[in-house]
Amino acid sequence: MGVKKFPADVGVYELSEDERVAVDGLVDEVRAAYPSADDPEFLFRAATLAANLPSGLVGFLREFQLCERNAGVVVRGFRVDDEGIGPTPSHWSSQENPESTVREETFFVLCASLLGEPFGWSTLQAGRLIHDVLPVKGEEFAQSGHGSTVNLEWHTEDGFHPYRCDYLCLMAMRNHTKVPTTFASAAAITLPREVADVLFEPRFLIRPDDEHLRVKSMNSVSDIAEHTKPSPVLFGDRDKPYFRIDPYYMDAVEGDSDASRALKTVIVALDEVLDDLILESGEIGFIDNYRAVHGRRPFVASHDGTDRWLKKVLVTRDLRKSRQIRSSSQSRVLA
Repeated sequence: MGVKKFPADVGVYELSEDERVAVDGLVDEVRAAYPSADDPEFLFRAATLAANLPSGLVGFLREFQLCERNAGVVVRGFRVDDEGIGPTPSHWSSQENPESTVREETFFVLCASLLGEPFGWSTLQAGRLIHDVLPVKGEEFAQSGHGSTVNLEWHTEDGFHPYRCDYLCLMAMRNHTKVPTTFASAAAITLPREVADVLFEPRFLIRPDDEHLRVKSMNSVSDIAEHTKPSPVLFGDRDKPYFRIDPYYMDAVEGDSDASRALKTVIVALDEVLDDLILESGEIGFIDNYRAVHGRRPFVASHDGTDRWLKKVLVTRDLRKSRQIRSSSQSRVLA
């Protein structure tokens, strides 16, 4: 068997056998102390507990966070019992035995907590902090993690919102058919100066995606949907800019032909470098939401309990900035 390949701008850390044993021991200790991976007390202490992960892994994730050498990283080597986790649920709300994946979720949240604070949205999966990404019958053509038949078009996660995540974290429970997540790094493209200049200006409109708008209530998402304000595609450093882009839900301001051309240029450039990031059982992918876009290739769902099943966690480096749309300073759910 050949060595598994990952996109060029994705770093990889593989647990050694000794590290795997140490991780299993730490996870067992945490599970004995806390009932679930989204338990508030565990989340409060997760970053402290994560310091007890193998030092090589801790350093690897901290370097990813602070040095920005890669737009994504993968942690490999954590073993998942395919039978033990139970069948892939038919819906995010119907996992047969939620306790069957607490072990995996615990390791996942420990790793994610080294990058920042996990959080959720009141408009997604009932405000849960750990989401299930899996095909749902009747949603085959949806532009969401529950679609299957069509491409999930590449995008910045929740690009419409000022409090979107810094990191999108995905852990594979199972992926027998090796369905790829798509990935493109901002560092892989070079834009003409005149195009970049336009993209740095607030001349583009990003609308909330349909998944967020299922919840019919007054919240920050519905407010943005009703009063979408122009924003730039590029921001930050001119030479190594951050991105905020979601072509499926995005347009230039009406009548701005220069902005429309610039948007098309950057879309084509990212299309050309789009690569496959295949996450298999036990592997965790961490995507820098400011420096990479992601999506998913189409696949045929069997709905027999063996389909691709990922867990998803959103992480922010600064939970405080969203205080105005959280019910309390301790709340991790954005409304």
